[in-house]
Amino acid sequence: MNINKHIIIAGNSNSPIRVSRLGYGTMRLTGEGIYGEPPNRPEALQILKQAVKSGVNFIDTADYYGEDVTNRLITEALHPFSEELVICSKVGGARKPDKSWIGFNRPENLRTSIENNLRTLKLDQMTLVHFRVMPGSTVPFEESMNTMFELQQEGKILHVGVSNVNRSELETAMNLGKIATVENMYGHGQRTSLKAHYGETRGGEEILDLCEQHSIPLIPFFSLLNSLNKKESCIATIAQKYGATIAQINIAWLLHRSPWILPIPGTSSLNHFEENMKAADINLSKEDMEFLE
Repeated sequence: MNINKHIIIAGNSNSPIRVSRLGYGTMRLTGEGIYGEPPNRPEALQILKQAVKSGVNFIDTADYYGEDVTNRLITEALHPFSEELVICSKVGGARKPDKSWIGFNRPENLRTSIENNLRTLKLDQMTLVHFRVMPGSTVPFEESMNTMFELQQEGKILHVGVSNVNRSELETAMNLGKIATVENMYGHGQRTSLKAHYGETRGGEEILDLCEQHSIPLIPFFSLLNSLNKKESCIATIAQKYGATIAQINIAWLLHRSPWILPIPGTSSLNHFEENMKAADINLSKEDMEFLE
């Protein structure tokens, strides 16, 4: 099966963006518990530089990774940024000193996070920002989204996306304004997610058809989670067929699953990063995809 090598973000807007379909997620470039400095800072910087050299022009980050660690690493490794590089951030959450995750999604919180991203990344405008839904939030979803669109109108954000949303929230967001991208948990072994936290699923499978209908790229996070922890027999079989790793087949499955999926596999290992990039060269057959289903 032939796969598209690129994807268009916000194609029906006045400022569409064309990016490579294999991006890079920076969350793993932090310390233990996604907090603090990386154990191997030189390797973290090398991965970011190698990503761009390899043709990656979509990098996912957040100011609460670290905190601020991934943003500072990106700036140190890649600033001044090329015009083709898209740095996508997330707002709506924060970290406490005990490393716990909390909602940070009141209008004033979102403004603080955007300003923090702009400062640490040395940018005048964020190209793409996802509003992430956090568990236990008491702030109405519409209130947070309206603030995101206000920040867009003010020129702080070029494109607005959402993250960790259910189907109803995505539909609500689309009614409030133009949604450029959706970032939800999704992978071959992780079709749905986070039911224990929310009492409902918020994975990629529930909203993929909406994304496809409206030409909205779906960006999967934690896509390798279960496939790496549980060596599923079907993926292992296909991996053996192609002489590939389980992670590579999972990434290839995402690329073949829909032309509107933009994987961002993350790693803190340069060797694993280079392995992940080779997944884009694996052409799964129709029979392979049927077997993996």
